[in-house]
Amino acid sequence: MDMGTKRSKIMFNFSFDRRTMYIIIAVLIGMRLLTYITNPEILVSILFSVPGVLIAITFHEFAHGFAAYKLGDNTAKNEGRLTLNPLDHLDPIGSIMLLFAGFGWGKPVHVNPNNYTRKMSMEKGEAIVSAAGPAMNILLAIVFTLIYFALNKFAGATFLTATVGKVIMTIIYDTILINIGLGIFNLIPLPPLDGSKIIMPFLPYKAKSWFINNEQIFYIIFVVLWVTGIAGDIISPVISWVATGIFSLGTLIIR
Repeated sequence: MDMGTKRSKIMFNFSFDRRTMYIIIAVLIGMRLLTYITNPEILVSILFSVPGVLIAITFHEFAHGFAAYKLGDNTAKNEGRLTLNPLDHLDPIGSIMLLFAGFGWGKPVHVNPNNYTRKMSMEKGEAIVSAAGPAMNILLAIVFTLIYFALNKFAGATFLTATVGKVIMTIIYDTILINIGLGIFNLIPLPPLDGSKIIMPFLPYKAKSWFINNEQIFYIIFVVLWVTGIAGDIISPVISWVATGIFSLGTLIIR
């Protein structure tokens, strides 16, 4: 029997009837479509965000597999997940949710903690693998911020005022925000997000056991918080703070 565990980024592994989840998805997509009909400009902005979504999810999932590989687990490599091909990392429904509902998920990267190096506990190994995804997103945000400021400084007015230039700059800007959002979002310490694995080594034994035994409840809490918009209200200030810091860094490096 495969003793591996599934690593999922903004992914749901609910034990209750899948039809419930599909109904929620249909309602959320329907609400978004109504918004698009009344305001077509939003649809255009969604299209501009597609490259950012592809980059954010692809590198996020790759980072998990690569971190596990460096710790001694070949599961992701054997399944062909150590690649930057978006088609190997995108989940169809999860991608649709990202575009239409504001949150979604990628195809889970399988890892086997039993294969991790014995220089650390499996729990710490899981924490490192979990942290790799958000860390990659923040790194990408920094890289694209530097590109954004470099183009602003060196590309010239002709490029920046041309339609193509404006589109490119908008896509880069959206990519920065999407990566920051995905990275911060995954740090929320609720299953199935990365934060729930990252905090495990720091929890007392009783708290850890309680957390694991009540994991399904946390899944439901997570859905409620996100569907109602409460999660967005909680992490939006953090995202703004991190974005401000990264843009300030870009300003300092490229003057």
